[in-house]
Amino acid sequence: MRLLKNQRGFTLIEMLIVMLIITVLIAIAIPNVTKQSSAVDEKGCKAFVQMVQGQVESYRMDLKVIPTLPQLVSAGYLKTGETDCPNGDVISIAVDGVVTSVKP
Repeated sequence: MRLLKNQRGFTLIEMLIVMLIITVLIAIAIPNVTKQSSAVDEKGCKAFVQMVQGQVESYRMDLKVIPTLPQLVSAGYLKTGETDCPNGDVISIAVDGVVTSVKP
């Protein structure tokens, strides 16, 4: 069997440096991803509040009364289970028909 003398490969030091660089990049990226996730949930909640506000206005035009959330669900204006924001905030409808979200 013939020995190959000029085999090139990575040394242990080179592999450790590559692993260190990858670890630093991951440590930088993870906080940014979690921050963006919460921002997406907040924007989703704002959009959901606007959608529910539109359904309240539609219900008010159809039946001439300001609805509650259960009335919107039972009348088919909202699907069952669509009464909370994606980030967990609770949706409420005021007496004057204004929809807001409140942290539980």
